[in-house]
Amino acid sequence: MVAVAFVPPSFDVLGVPVTVTDLDRATETILGWKGDAIGRAVGVRDVASLMTMQADAELMAVTKRTAMNLPDGMPLVWIGRHRGLPVGRACGPDLMERVLLDGRATGLKHFLFGGKEGVAEALAERFRAKAPGVEIVGTSCPPFRPLTPQEDADLVAQILASGADVVWVGISSPKQDVWMDAHREILPVTMIGVGAAFDYHAGSIMRAPRWMQRAGLEWAHRLVSEPGRLWRRYLVLAPLFLWRVLTTRKPAKNTFGGAS
Repeated sequence: MVAVAFVPPSFDVLGVPVTVTDLDRATETILGWKGDAIGRAVGVRDVASLMTMQADAELMAVTKRTAMNLPDGMPLVWIGRHRGLPVGRACGPDLMERVLLDGRATGLKHFLFGGKEGVAEALAERFRAKAPGVEIVGTSCPPFRPLTPQEDADLVAQILASGADVVWVGISSPKQDVWMDAHREILPVTMIGVGAAFDYHAGSIMRAPRWMQRAGLEWAHRLVSEPGRLWRRYLVLAPLFLWRVLTTRKPAKNTFGGAS
């Protein structure tokens, strides 16, 4: 019998299908995919990554082929709730921790691909210490350049040999999204692009306090922490996103039922 991929419902935000889910349901969905041998990509969407996807036709095609586009940024959560949908935040660091912890009960196997040199290995040791029994079966830190065909083939062979069910990809968006999309038919695993989650869990970047996360102010903490790198994301793309959402007159239909 050929396995059939479960496609969760979604709602349209500027053409991007954002999954109707939250942290608990996203975790349950990912755990439920264990062992079905289907190659799939999962994107974690905040305002910046959504705007990047929306502005490029090829990237938009990539994001429409993902199994889930999880609502990371609180503006996406608020849009979904405004439309009457049961949406909650499912951000990369929280999702990664939850799936690794809950996956122990079913023997879920993980491969860590991303981060600066040594970060994936340090992250694996942190999780093994924090969650005895977690199965991290391989790590790889790529160079800061495109992989050569031979390097990519070696990586694919390493992942396949590891027996991983989930590959966590932390090489920043949209690069990680393009990589996952290109490997969906090569790797029969669930690939999840979580970007900076590697650095957060390895301790090289500090997350905002919980109250800021709950209030939708984590962006402010990140902007203050890395103004030189993130000013355009939060001071240009975020206002542009708001303007486009407010001036979009006729949103597309969603797959949850009713108008989005």
